[in-house]
Amino acid sequence: MALVVKSMVGSQLKTLTGGLGTDDKGTGDKTAAEAQGMSREEYEEYQKQLAEEQMEREAHLAQRKAERATLRTHFRDKYRLPKNRIDEGQIQVVGGAVALPWELAKMIEEDTEEEEEKASVLGHLPSLPSLALGSLKDRAQATLGGLRQSADNCLLM
Repeated sequence: MALVVKSMVGSQLKTLTGGLGTDDKGTGDKTAAEAQGMSREEYEEYQKQLAEEQMEREAHLAQRKAERATLRTHFRDKYRLPKNRIDEGQIQVVGGAVALPWELAKMIEEDTEEEEEKASVLGHLPSLPSLALGSLKDRAQATLGGLRQSADNCLLM
């Protein structure tokens, strides 16, 4: 209860008196090291450690960005899409030689295997005994011929 009364009355008193007579606990001749309860040498060592940790985090982040860019570049090459300068720049920042993590490499390998299986199934179509490719070809040509005749007879065309 006293805290509530003090906070309500105290803030009004400060505005009324203009802040005269208040304690200045935080303002003094304390340095940043003394404010945190460390000696100057301990504080400098702490700051160096923080800077090193920050650099390690940034390097790790750059490595991960480069790995992702490598993966995107792989898929762009695979599907013959245009290259991206941003991805190339991220790979160059790390040093150019970026190896994919084994999980990503495994995913790419599985995709490649699936595509090869699909291609191999299409490659086996002519060897199927129940499928007569000659009759399918004749039927397709007859259908195409019928479409041409109907297009010739069309009044709008």
